[in-house]
Amino acid sequence: MTQHPSPTPPDDAPLVSLAVDRAIATVTLDSPRNRNALSARLRSELSDALARAVADDGVRGIVLTGTGPVFCAGADLKEVGAALQGTPAEPAPELPEIFEQIMGAPKPVIAVLNGAARAGGIGLVAAADIALAPKSATFAFTEVRIGVVPAIISVPVSARMHSRQLSRYFLTGELFDASAAAKAGLLTQAVPDRDMAHAVDAVLQGLRGAAPRALSRTKELLGELGASALAAPERRREAFTRMGELSAEFFSGEDAAEGRAAFFEKRSPRWAQ
Repeated sequence: MTQHPSPTPPDDAPLVSLAVDRAIATVTLDSPRNRNALSARLRSELSDALARAVADDGVRGIVLTGTGPVFCAGADLKEVGAALQGTPAEPAPELPEIFEQIMGAPKPVIAVLNGAARAGGIGLVAAADIALAPKSATFAFTEVRIGVVPAIISVPVSARMHSRQLSRYFLTGELFDASAAAKAGLLTQAVPDRDMAHAVDAVLQGLRGAAPRALSRTKELLGELGASALAAPERRREAFTRMGELSAEFFSGEDAAEGRAAFFEKRSPRWAQ
C-alpha cells in the first residue's frame, strides 16, 4: 500500500487550541513544525486562550501543554532576526505579559510537558503553579550559547530553581533531564513516560474536588507567603521591565547575530573553543 505524507496544515490554521472538560481548560501549543516556538502569532493566540480560560466561570484549573516532540523551543529566532533587520513585527503580547497572565491567574495553571523545553519555553514551565514532565524530556537554557542573556525568563525561573543549579544551567547552557529539573525545583514531578496520564489525572482530580473560591485564594496565599519573585506582582513588573531592556540589548548585539547564524547553519559559533 502506498503511503502518503500527512498534509501540511494551512498557514492560517490555529497555533493554539483551547478545550474545556469537567472544569479543566486545556491550552495546547499546536505549532510542531517549528517546535512550538514563541512566535508573535503563537504568543497572541496563547494570551487569548489563557484570557478566555480565566474568564470562564466553569473553569477551575488550566492545563498548558503542546503537540509534537517538543513542548516549546523558546524564541522564534527567524522572527527575531527579521525584526532586527527592520521587518515590521506582528503586534503581539511579549513574554512578560504572558508570564504574568500565568503567574497572576486566579486559577491554578499546570504545565504538562509533552517533550523537551528550551530557553523561553522553560519560562512557561516555571511560571506555572504545577509542572509535570515525562522523564524523557530534556531542558536547556541555550541563551548563552547563541550570544544572549536569559534575562526575561530569569524572573519566573529564579522563583523556582535552587540557586546552585540555576547558576550552573544558566551559565553553561548544558542539557539536563527531567529528573535533574525536578531536583532543581523547576518541575513538580518527573514522571515515567508511561505513567504521565495517571500523574496528570491525579492532579486534575484534586483540582476538580476543590472549592473554586478556596482554590483561587489558596493560589494567592502561596504568592503572599513566598519570598521569591512570585510573591509580589509589583516586583515582577519592575523585574520584567529591567530584564526586557537587558534582553533587547543582547539580542541586538553582534554576538546574537553570530549565534543565530551558527544555529541556522548548524555550526559552532566563532567563540566556541
